[in-house]
Amino acid sequence: MQREMGTRQALAEMQVQRQPTGSADPTAAVPPAIVRKMLTAAIIAALRTVHDPEIPVNVYDLGLIYRIEPKGQGIVEIDMTLTAPGCPVAGEILSWVRNAVAGVEGVEQVTVNLVFDPPWNKDKMSDEAKLELGLV
Repeated sequence: MQREMGTRQALAEMQVQRQPTGSADPTAAVPPAIVRKMLTAAIIAALRTVHDPEIPVNVYDLGLIYRIEPKGQGIVEIDMTLTAPGCPVAGEILSWVRNAVAGVEGVEQVTVNLVFDPPWNKDKMSDEAKLELGLV
């Protein structure tokens, strides 16, 4: 949550600093690549609030998120996997991810695709997650 607020504040400051005189749209002066990067950072912060119920680590640092693609007009696509194909909370975890990302400012529609290629393994985890689980 704190990272998301920091991201919003940074974007707001950039918009104020770069807003051309007479412009009605505060995002008009911010290059699309920067807006996309800031949105992706906010999405990652939201994903870090979703935890795998069997492993006390968030889905992003577990390496379950394979792709985050903001497509413009508030549309976001996410490819994610599970630690095991038979995960008993597969349906719920997809909803948790969708709801967390839908709460990000600027996101209107979220599509979460469940993929199993490449298969997940512990090498996909962040160093922080490995440390938290005692794997380092």
